[in-house]
Amino acid sequence: MNPFDSFDFVYETRPARVVFRPGAALTATAEEARHLGLRRLLVLSGERGADTARAVADSLGPACAGLHTGARMHVPVEVADRGVEAARAAGADGCVAVGGGSAIGLGKAIALRTGLPLIAVPSTYAGSEMTPVWGLTEHGAKRTGRDPVVLPRSVVYDPELTLSLPVPLAVTSGINALAHAVEALYAPDGSPLVALMAEEGVRAMAGALPEVAAAPDAVPARARALYGAWLCGACLGATTMGLHHKLCHVLGGTFGLPHAETHTVVLPYALAFNAAAVPEAAAAVARALAVDDAPGALQELAGGLGAPRSLAELGLKEADLVVAAEQVAGQAYANPRAVTEEDALGVLRAAYEGRSVRCGDFA
Repeated sequence: MNPFDSFDFVYETRPARVVFRPGAALTATAEEARHLGLRRLLVLSGERGADTARAVADSLGPACAGLHTGARMHVPVEVADRGVEAARAAGADGCVAVGGGSAIGLGKAIALRTGLPLIAVPSTYAGSEMTPVWGLTEHGAKRTGRDPVVLPRSVVYDPELTLSLPVPLAVTSGINALAHAVEALYAPDGSPLVALMAEEGVRAMAGALPEVAAAPDAVPARARALYGAWLCGACLGATTMGLHHKLCHVLGGTFGLPHAETHTVVLPYALAFNAAAVPEAAAAVARALAVDDAPGALQELAGGLGAPRSLAELGLKEADLVVAAEQVAGQAYANPRAVTEEDALGVLRAAYEGRSVRCGDFA
């Protein structure tokens, strides 16, 4: 039964404050710190985003307790350890994560260990800032969990901050955001409200990305993409993710594949696999994209904007496919369709080769 037909669902909102305006990174972050009563903030970033983080740190004035630029993709546990040590050494009463999923993921890891409140200033479309989901990678495996303590207390969305995001990264980061909304549409804990956010998030992001690619310096296009990312991230925070995210966690945590690019390649195949079990969800994605076939359209959207088309392009070796399939099939997670090792291998092999894909290809 479709739970929406009988309106039998649970929807839980979590406290979060959002500031959304151009220039907010340097004007609103200090205001948010004062709003939360924070006086000694450790600013976090990766090395690539250090200059932007330094500008945000300067905007905090005396409330800045230091800048730590050690964030890394997939949050290796040793990176989290160093972040916790930096926060304690600075005597921080909170953290400000500036950047994409790596910086915000480090902020969450510190919050998980210390209970320190987190302010997020996203510079990509990863969506992690809207979720209570944390992730850590240790011994070649990525584990995730949910804890309200890691949800940022304030999120500062500044479209101007995303102007420095190169178009190739903007595209893959945006498709990564779309994946959150797509899986929310068939999540076991979905609801009509989440479905509305998901469809609007897909529509906004898919419409914005070609505009960003055509005019990278156009703030309105960047703002629409960031708005879409906000909605998609909220979907991720409100529901349980399925096969797509499990595939990407294994590919990233075990084989070190880049996060956003991996999501971009895998998404059409995961949706095509699940489409027969959740035709309403596939139809909602197609409606948002104004097409007949959602997996094929997602593949065309990403590929037409220059994104990678196969896992082989990302460095995965053919011999890795069997190991990845074993891991995906060997872990419990919510998905509308049962996934055997053979199923997982079929999806992975198609994504490895970059085959054209449509609904029903894995029926």
